[in-house]
Amino acid sequence: MGGAAVAWLFVLFAAAAILPAAEAAHTVYSEYQTHEPEKLSPQDHRTAYHFQPPKNWINDPNGPLFYKGVYHLFYQYNPKGAVWGNIVWAHSVSRDLVNWIPLPPAIYPSKPFDINGCWSGSATILPDGRPAILYTGIDPRNRQVQNVAFPKDPADPYLREWVKPDYNPVINPDAAINASAFRDPTTAWRGGDGWWRVVVGSKNDLQGLAVLYRSKDFVRWVKAAAPLHSAAGTGMWECPDFFPVARRGRNGLDTSAAGPALKHVMKVSLDLTRFEYYTLGSYSPEKDRYLPDAGMADDRTGLRYDYGNFYASKTFYDPAGRRRILWGWSNESDSTIPRAVWLDNGGRQLVQWPVQELEKLRGKKVEARDLILRKGARYEIKGILTSQADVEVTFEVTGLEKAEGFDPRWKDAQELCKKKGADVAGGVGPFGLWVLASGDLSERTAVFFRVFKGKEKHVVLLCHDDSSSTSRAGVWKPSFAGFVDVDIQKDRKISLRSLIDASVVESFGAGGKTCITSRVYPVHAVGGAAHLHAFNNGAAAVKISLLRAWQMGTPNMNQPTEP
Repeated sequence: MGGAAVAWLFVLFAAAAILPAAEAAHTVYSEYQTHEPEKLSPQDHRTAYHFQPPKNWINDPNGPLFYKGVYHLFYQYNPKGAVWGNIVWAHSVSRDLVNWIPLPPAIYPSKPFDINGCWSGSATILPDGRPAILYTGIDPRNRQVQNVAFPKDPADPYLREWVKPDYNPVINPDAAINASAFRDPTTAWRGGDGWWRVVVGSKNDLQGLAVLYRSKDFVRWVKAAAPLHSAAGTGMWECPDFFPVARRGRNGLDTSAAGPALKHVMKVSLDLTRFEYYTLGSYSPEKDRYLPDAGMADDRTGLRYDYGNFYASKTFYDPAGRRRILWGWSNESDSTIPRAVWLDNGGRQLVQWPVQELEKLRGKKVEARDLILRKGARYEIKGILTSQADVEVTFEVTGLEKAEGFDPRWKDAQELCKKKGADVAGGVGPFGLWVLASGDLSERTAVFFRVFKGKEKHVVLLCHDDSSSTSRAGVWKPSFAGFVDVDIQKDRKISLRSLIDASVVESFGAGGKTCITSRVYPVHAVGGAAHLHAFNNGAAAVKISLLRAWQMGTPNMNQPTEP
C-alpha cells in the first residue's frame, strides 16, 4: 500500500497467441495495467528500508550481482501501473546493499524474441569478468524462450545499457518441452571440462523439471539427455536456483565451485502452492545429476527458506564479502532484506541472517535485561519508533515439564499455528512479541514461540499470527509458521530477531534457522501510534535475558539521484 497499490491477488498472464496462453502465476487485469496506484495520505504502510520502487508493481528479483564495486539488482517491474503487466527488467544500484539508486530499465520488450515480455532470469560472471544475463522472453507465438544479453560498455560499473544480440533466442523449447511452461534460467556454472551449464524451470504434467543445457561459448546451448533433477507431483518449477554451500563455515562459494568440501542446494518456487522449497544434496559433474540427501523431503513438505510471504527468490555470490546473498519477493511490491546464507553446523538445513550492512541504519537504542514474564504478563518496549525497528531478544525457557503434548499428526506448522494462536494459552508459550500493536492492544500481530513435548524431544514452533490485527476489509491475513530445529531441553534458550517496517515483519528464529515474512496492514497501529510488547501466555514463566531494540533510519530507496 502507500506508493504502490496492494496486490495480494496473484495475477495470471493471458495474452492471445497462436499457442495456448503462456502459463504464469499472474492474472491479467488489463484495465489496470496502466492505472496509476492510489495515493494514500499519509502513506502509512509504505516501507522505509525494504527494497521497493517509488511506485507501481514489482515481483521477482532478477540477476543480482556485484560488479566493479557496485551491487546491482534487477527486478520484474510494471512502469505503467500497480498490477502485473508491461513487465521490464528494472535496475537499481547500490554500494552498500542499503541505499539504492534507480537506473533506466536494463531489458525491455524490443525484439521479436521478447516482444511479448521480458521475464525472470539470472546473471553470470564470465571468465573475462564481463556479466551476462540469461532471461526468459515471450516471442510472437507466445512461446517462452531463453535469451542472452551483454553490457554495451563493460567499463561502466553501473551497466546502464544492455545489448540483446539478434542471434537470440539461444535456447528454444523443443518438441518435448511445454513451451508455455519453460522459464527462469539459473545462474550458469562452469564445469572442469570447460562447459557451461544452466537450468531452466519446466514441468511435464505435474512433474517438476530442472531442464539442463550445456554450452562452450555461452551462445550455442545444447539440451542434456536428462534433467538435472525432477520430482513427481510438484507441478511447475518457477525460479529454480542451484548453487554450492561450504560444509564448514559461513563463507559463500562461487556458483562454479566444486569438490568434496561442499554440498549443493536445489531450490524451486512451486506454482501450485506459491511457496518455495529446497533440498540439500550432492551434484555429480560427470553425470550432471543432482541427488538430494537421504531423508530429505523433495516435495511441498520440504524445507523452506521462509515460511511466510516469500517467493521467487534469487541468490548470488558476493566476492567482496565472500558470502552468498539471498533476495526474496514479499508480494505486494516489496522485496525482503538481503540475507547471507550458509549451511548450519549439522548440515541439515540452511541458516539465513540479514546482511551486516543493515545495521548501519540502527539509530536510537533501548535495552532490557533479566525480565521475568509469568503467565499473562507483558512488557512494553518504549522510547523508539517501533513501526520502524530492529528487535533482538533472547528468551530463557523454564518449566519444560509443563509443555503440551505434541501430536505426531501435526505435520503442517501453519495449520498448527491457526489452531493454537497467540491467544490460546499453553504450557510453555506462546511467548514472544506483539508488534504493530495499537495502544489498547485490540489490534496487534504476534510473533511467538510455542514448545511442545514430543515422543523423543521437544518440538518448537515459530509463528506469525496476524488474526488480531484489524487491517482493511478484504486484506489477506494468514497465519504463518515453521518448526525450529533446536534442542530446547539442552539449551533452555532461544533467540528471536524481528525487522519491523510499517507493513513488513521479517522474523529470524534461533539465529536464522527458521524465518518468516508477513505483510501486515494495521488501521490504528501506524507510525508513532504503533506499540511493541514482549508477552507470555504460557503457564511456565519465561525470562528475557537480553532485549535490544533499535529505531531504524530511512535509507535512499530508489529516489532518483546521480550514482
